[in-house]
Amino acid sequence: MSDHSADLVILGGGSGGYAAAFRAAELGLSVTLIEKDKLGGTCLHRGCIPTKALLHSAEIADAAREADQFGVKASLEGVDIAGVNKYKDGIVNRLYKGLHGLAKAHNVTFVEGSGTFVGNNTVEVDGTRYTGTNVLLATGSYSKTLPGLELGGRVVASEQALTLDYVPERVVVLGGGVIGVEFASVWASFGADVTIVEALPRLVPAEDEFASKQLERAFRRRKIGFKTGVKFTGATQDDNGVQVSLETGETLEADLLLVAVGRGPNTAGHGFAEAGVAMENGFVTTDERLRTNLPGVYAVGDIVAGYQLAHRGFAQGIFVAEEIAGQQPQPIDEAGIPRVTYCRPEVASVGLSEDQARERYGPNVTSFTYDLSGNGRSQILKTSGAVKVIQAPDGPVVGLHLVGDRVGELIGEAQLIYNWEAFPADVAPLIHAHPTQTEALGEAHLALAGKPLHVHS
Repeated sequence: MSDHSADLVILGGGSGGYAAAFRAAELGLSVTLIEKDKLGGTCLHRGCIPTKALLHSAEIADAAREADQFGVKASLEGVDIAGVNKYKDGIVNRLYKGLHGLAKAHNVTFVEGSGTFVGNNTVEVDGTRYTGTNVLLATGSYSKTLPGLELGGRVVASEQALTLDYVPERVVVLGGGVIGVEFASVWASFGADVTIVEALPRLVPAEDEFASKQLERAFRRRKIGFKTGVKFTGATQDDNGVQVSLETGETLEADLLLVAVGRGPNTAGHGFAEAGVAMENGFVTTDERLRTNLPGVYAVGDIVAGYQLAHRGFAQGIFVAEEIAGQQPQPIDEAGIPRVTYCRPEVASVGLSEDQARERYGPNVTSFTYDLSGNGRSQILKTSGAVKVIQAPDGPVVGLHLVGDRVGELIGEAQLIYNWEAFPADVAPLIHAHPTQTEALGEAHLALAGKPLHVHS
């Protein structure tokens, strides 16, 4: 049995793992990075990047279909799914090669294989043990399903949906969260008849209720069907399709059922529990400095309870590297992590929802909603939506929520406003270029600062 040692051994090469590896190497630490699949993890290969490529193809399809609105003669002759997949896979492959180049440039020792944490700051891969002064657990997540609902055939999770070589005519999407509404948006743009089934009372239930209402209104206009507050009871499939049963007694017929009920922590089978790592509901338990209960052992990303976002894991990986190097970084404020759902229209947010703000600060929380119908750039883009800003009583902005095409690009300014604890009066004097959608953020803060211009106070 061979022995190998490093300052930091990382189990998992996704966003959190590789970010920790690169940053630790920059800080002069020796790093061993272990990954059983491909460097880049779910985000690069089966999540963020390929889904957003599909969504951009869907946007192009919509632009061709709706070109007459802009005085352009064009038509949508169809969707070449082989061409779409070639475009999508090309992006993934280029980024994947770039990551490998960066790993080599940082002198990170990359080990390909399935690792098991065996305690004593050691990870074993195919009989070889890698011991670190510190160990980082970053094994990511997997697509969940429901009891009695087996994936296979016409019942797929997002991973299989990304590799389809056809556009289904009828789709039922089980789950109205981020993954569900994004795939629903893609397939609707590609011409499919889509119905979302969500057990909770509204779509994107983790967002502010304002955002859910805006998205539901837009989906109705796009003829994307959805049933909220309704539970799934079963599914059967045959050569002709899949039949989805609901608690109401209704049965939905479709060519495909996408199971998008969330992702679970990928902690089983890696030796965590056996080695004594403290866990709760399958998630690794950490403190605010991402330390587990075992000395020198940290955890980041989707295996730590909280937002399952690639950029969260990325930031946590950098934090752990700097922590190990003795730089004493500031703990990450979970509410300050920006969130974007890339359906059409997009939903973006940072900070607290209005309900969360009232729970924390009491009933005197104030908010202002600026409708994008008053924004020139949004009218040029022919998008509807709104920007909502929430202020603590006589205090800073504590939440920003945006709905509309391309509003994900506004979240950069929004997160600065929240994370720097800006007051509306701090933002109001800032000059926003005209015509841009960023003006919507400026108008909302002008209104909260008591000097509205293009709105009635």
